[in-house]
Amino acid sequence: MYNFSIKPVVMASALLMGLSSGFAQDNLVNALKNNASSNSKESFKFTDVINLENTSIKNQGSSGTCWSYSANSFIESEMIRMGKQPVELSQIFSARNAYVEKGKMYVRMHGAVTLGDGGAFHDVMNMYRKYGAVPQTVYTGLNYGTDKNKFAEMSGVMEGVLAAVVKNPNGELTPNWEKAYTAVIDAYLGQVPTSFDYKGKKYTPQSFAKEVVGINPDDYVEISSLQEYPYYSKFTLLVPDNWAFDQVYNVKMDELTEIIDNALKKGYTVAWAGDVSEKGFSWKNGVAFIPEKNFADMTPEEKADMFNGPKPEMKITEELRQKAFDNYTTTDDHGMHIVGISKDQNGKEYYIVKNSWGLSNDYKGYLYMTKDFVKYKTTDIMVHKGAIPSAIAKKLKL
Repeated sequence: MYNFSIKPVVMASALLMGLSSGFAQDNLVNALKNNASSNSKESFKFTDVINLENTSIKNQGSSGTCWSYSANSFIESEMIRMGKQPVELSQIFSARNAYVEKGKMYVRMHGAVTLGDGGAFHDVMNMYRKYGAVPQTVYTGLNYGTDKNKFAEMSGVMEGVLAAVVKNPNGELTPNWEKAYTAVIDAYLGQVPTSFDYKGKKYTPQSFAKEVVGINPDDYVEISSLQEYPYYSKFTLLVPDNWAFDQVYNVKMDELTEIIDNALKKGYTVAWAGDVSEKGFSWKNGVAFIPEKNFADMTPEEKADMFNGPKPEMKITEELRQKAFDNYTTTDDHGMHIVGISKDQNGKEYYIVKNSWGLSNDYKGYLYMTKDFVKYKTTDIMVHKGAIPSAIAKKLKL
């Protein structure tokens, strides 16, 4: 969701969820292809401990919509957990509605909020609550001649309209600006249906959300961990893509993975947001860890061997985590979906993570992320309240 200057792929990372779009997705994936080793898949022997059911891998294309893809994937798995037949939901329906609401907030704030494609998990839940949901087959968002999302032109036009509105050339805003802004979005993504047929029955987006999807958005919470705020209270996560200024719960660092572990063991998946611009993150090899040795201090041979089998990791502390968030080396640049736990040949546990970059890596769209990576690089997670260990839930007053 944000970052500005620290790491070699920082700008591409920032663009992915927040500051722009278009070539951002391609830039980040291409940059991360450099973080790869030649024999990685042969060097790791993963054995699944928990692998919860989830829907097919998607590709967000050249758009900063990972937050919508991961949160909608999370909702689809929630349908499975609830014993429902999962529906492949329209990620762009959620994003389109969030862009409408973000535009309103941008004007209210006289331009002092972030534009771009980026967002947060709560945006999906908030849009679900207000607008409902539709199947992917009903609203693809591909209204401009491509077979994948390509948002750069649309984002530029949207920003131009809003910039003109904020300048307020008439000295007083008319209500027509909202119509003009929404018309731009609909010109690129298509108008949303007021009703549609699904399996022989007619629905509105609101009735489809209630009768078919059936989740209660109030059952889900976002959780983070930062030393600067009191633990077990709520705070506003200060990242640019939190344009809605929603709040998250604060827990201790080790409790992040405790919550994720408990969730997975109870059959709940977890939406994960955090930093993937680290040298220890390899999309091509499908592995993410925190090397024990600083990348700049590695020999060429060590760098080439980084992902060829399990490696020792740096000891992660709450102080280190807070420092990385404060100095922009932890950036909120991507959202994914945690669906299980696996062990390597040494018995070390990794989270099985579903991505939205297509099938182009060693594990056909999935990757294995260590718990230390999660402790260090998570900005926030979203879980069902029932997934939280009872002792922590009690401290959070849930």
